[in-house]
Amino acid sequence: MPATDPFMSPADPRHNVVVVLHEPQNLVNIAGVVRGMANMGLERLALVDPAEYDVHRITGIAHRTDHILEGARLLTSLDDALAGTVYVVGTSARARTAQRNYGRPRDLAPRILAHAREAPVAIVFGREDRGLSNETLDRCHDVAVVPTAAEYSSLNLAQAFLVIAYELLLESGRDQPPSPTGKRSLGPATADELEEMYGALRGGLESIDFFKSRKPESVMRTLRTALSRGTLDTHEARLLR
Repeated sequence: MPATDPFMSPADPRHNVVVVLHEPQNLVNIAGVVRGMANMGLERLALVDPAEYDVHRITGIAHRTDHILEGARLLTSLDDALAGTVYVVGTSARARTAQRNYGRPRDLAPRILAHAREAPVAIVFGREDRGLSNETLDRCHDVAVVPTAAEYSSLNLAQAFLVIAYELLLESGRDQPPSPTGKRSLGPATADELEEMYGALRGGLESIDFFKSRKPESVMRTLRTALSRGTLDTHEARLLR
């Protein structure tokens, strides 16, 4: 991970999350996963028998992901990908009949990160056309199933990865920039400024006979309720006078 990355601290457990793509068939899907890894703060990638792998083509799709691709491991067996990991999560489009520990990504994220605080963990994604075999799922402690509409449950490899990675990002609790709320040039309107505003509004409505067939108190109460849902600043209160 580049030293200039401001979002992941050395103690962040996501450092220990290994993304394993088992026999991926489509290079575009690999690139989609790599880009998603960069978006969600994951950096350890292992590819087991990919059908194709071209770093230059991948970086052409997933820009500025060299820090991930430089450390990516190309392997010939799942054993090598899982070596040294203490917890393995498989992925499946649905809960199959075999008895396994299935869970939604949101439910499994705390467990994944709890193990990752101690040692490497792996999240394994299968090939696009048939997913992970039962034998591979047998090696997983838990299996993540992404909820989808019953009418169309199949997710693209990169889509499924991004859902799980997003839940890990949220669970990791890293400091993130606050959601944009718009810049206030002035502070919130004071109670007296608001009363002046409502008085001016009422006066304006009276001047156009707005209350001719309406009760002023009822109308003004509705306006107060509506305008109180947000926090008006001084400028906004003055504008409405």
